Amino acid sequence: MSSRRPMEEDTMEAWLDDHLHFTRSYFVRKASREMVNAWFAEHVHAIKAVASKDGPPTWDNLATTSSATSQPPATPPRKISASEFDRPLPPIVVKDSEGSVTFLSDTDRPSAPSPRGREVAVDAEDGGGGRAAADPCARLLGLVKDVASHLDVTALCHKIFLHINQLIAADRYSLFLVGEDSSNSKFLVSRLFDVAEGSTLEQSSSSCIRLEWNKGIVGHVAATGQPLNIRNAYQDPRFNAEVDMITGYKTQSILCLPIKNHKDQVVGVAQAINKKHGEDGAFSKQDEKDFSAYLAFSGIVLHNAQLYETSQLENRRNQVLLELASLLFEEQQSVEVLLRRFAGTILSFMMAQSCTVFIADDDSTQNSFSSVFHMDCEELGQVPNAPKSDSVSQRNYMYAQYVKDTMRPLNIADVGQDQRFPLTAAAIPSAQSLRLLDFSFSDFELTDAETALGTLRMFTDLNLVQTFQMKHMSLCRWILSVKKNYRKNIAYHNWRHAFNTAQCMFALFRSGRLQNNLRDLEVLALMIATLCHDLDHRGVNNAYIQRSDHPLAHLYCHSTMEHHHFDQCLMILNSPGNQILSSLSLEEYKSTLKMIEMAILSTDLALYVKRREEFFELTKNKQFVWEDEHHRDLLRSMLMTACDISAITKPWPVQKKIAELVATEFFEQGDKERRELNIEPSDLMNREKRDKIPSMQVSFIDAICTPLYQTLATMSEYCSPLLEGCQTNRQHWKRLAQECDEDDQKSLV
Repeated sequence: MSSRRPMEEDTMEAWLDDHLHFTRSYFVRKASREMVNAWFAEHVHAIKAVASKDGPPTWDNLATTSSATSQPPATPPRKISASEFDRPLPPIVVKDSEGSVTFLSDTDRPSAPSPRGREVAVDAEDGGGGRAAADPCARLLGLVKDVASHLDVTALCHKIFLHINQLIAADRYSLFLVGEDSSNSKFLVSRLFDVAEGSTLEQSSSSCIRLEWNKGIVGHVAATGQPLNIRNAYQDPRFNAEVDMITGYKTQSILCLPIKNHKDQVVGVAQAINKKHGEDGAFSKQDEKDFSAYLAFSGIVLHNAQLYETSQLENRRNQVLLELASLLFEEQQSVEVLLRRFAGTILSFMMAQSCTVFIADDDSTQNSFSSVFHMDCEELGQVPNAPKSDSVSQRNYMYAQYVKDTMRPLNIADVGQDQRFPLTAAAIPSAQSLRLLDFSFSDFELTDAETALGTLRMFTDLNLVQTFQMKHMSLCRWILSVKKNYRKNIAYHNWRHAFNTAQCMFALFRSGRLQNNLRDLEVLALMIATLCHDLDHRGVNNAYIQRSDHPLAHLYCHSTMEHHHFDQCLMILNSPGNQILSSLSLEEYKSTLKMIEMAILSTDLALYVKRREEFFELTKNKQFVWEDEHHRDLLRSMLMTACDISAITKPWPVQKKIAELVATEFFEQGDKERRELNIEPSDLMNREKRDKIPSMQVSFIDAICTPLYQTLATMSEYCSPLLEGCQTNRQHWKRLAQECDEDDQKSLV
């Protein structure tokens, strides 16, 4: 088939050639992007050829350039398509070959020469006895040209090593570059590893071998900036033989030199291993000089690459700012839509798993943040919905508060290793792993640090941190302050008892399903009260305080120690750095303190006995009304007592061990009463009546414990494990009481 064009097209083209002014005007007015791209694709090489001969191209000489037949250069310029300006921006950060986060994507980085291109270059310069191989100056000139025209560090350093091998003839070469983490701590990461004669770049490129700073041969050279020439590696104490043991390779001699930039700073370390030919298989002084001279080119390569990457980073940052500005100005009607688009953009750019935006409240001196917006990467593209504060961890609040207070960015590579925030050096265990949801919980296997972390977990899982916007640092200080204000020399009424009381309340809220029936402020007050209800306990009861004429007895007419515990609680809550209630309004603050006071006072068993009958009657007759504030106050008091005496509900081995601790404390008070007050202690405090403990425990269960746990079980069947545990332990104490009675009868006989 003939490819001849129709005569009309030839005539039209001739007319356009004769009327270039019209042609140019029409092209400017009518040409589309696709036409411009096509024109560049066909004529860009010809224009460059004309420009080099006759100066810059003009529209008048386009007719001549269109028919030019000059050969294109060896490396044609990149042809840019206008459609590239319309595509969405790629993620702002990606991971490079070493696993480090960078702004530059693979398309932004200088590309290495193709494998075939490298083979040709090596053959031309080093192969088969050619002129280049025989002329060191020609090799050096070729290397200078490569350094001047390329920016790929790995490819050029690989070529440098191949050049060096012609001079010093080592068996292996490796290259390590200096890196820094977010805390400005330096380390070394491999870029090339085990480069051998004839090896390709792909064979020698290392994914990531990280070495510590100032450790080992390479680390020492990097830290000191001084070369090392070692004849026998195994005789040097800095040598690490683990790699040899793994690979089976035997390292003999090592030549290790620093690579420095124009500021004489170490930016990398090069290492040659095992001299092939030489005296004793060691590297000579000349080898050291030659190696050092060629490594100067590596320093130039690194410097050029850093300059290029800096410019690319700045360009990408500008693109990101423009994109964010566009998003912000497109939507100014709805704050929620704006925040969603903002968070979605951050997730896309940063390739993050989640994004949380905290809105500071400048009009309030109490609230840290007026609102919080959270989005997970899975939500991208979904229908917008209201943000859920439950998905925001207390760590996020802590970090956001830190940034708000300091007005400085915070970039933490490993939160588990960051020491700026107490109680976060280790991950906070889950409630399940600590068994905090179990009514049979025991603290005996936990360390003090784990009890503090467990307290953090309870406040978090009850949504108290999020709901009341507690500053994480303040919450940590408050927990540690409460823990510190319990006396360590007290056998039972110490921090462990307070923690167990709080855990039982937590289990009632979650496993007993009572949280939904209580207001957030009530939950907050009860958790604070359980942890503080025995603060600064002296190991003696109210009766002893009154009889001994203790100064505390002159302050309060009843519930002496309980009032003291509340005063201590109030003192800690108002101490600088411990103000976990700072986000509450004045009315909420007063209400919460009143509930805390009543809850702590209710742990006085004398008050419990006075108030319980009313509560029992209300529940028995189904007259308990949740909307009645007096009824709710009664319930909170009963819950405090139930948690305070919950040791009686634990599994028998735990209950028996706790009973021994209680007896120890009581007997110490009895000894004081004999010694200081000259009175005979009651059977409960008398160590000479130890054999009556089982029967007294049975009486305590029948009179105090069982009625309370039965009533709670009727309110919520999920609280029944407390009653069941109590009844089981009664059987054990009853059996022991019978054995003690039998022993007494035998002794009488």
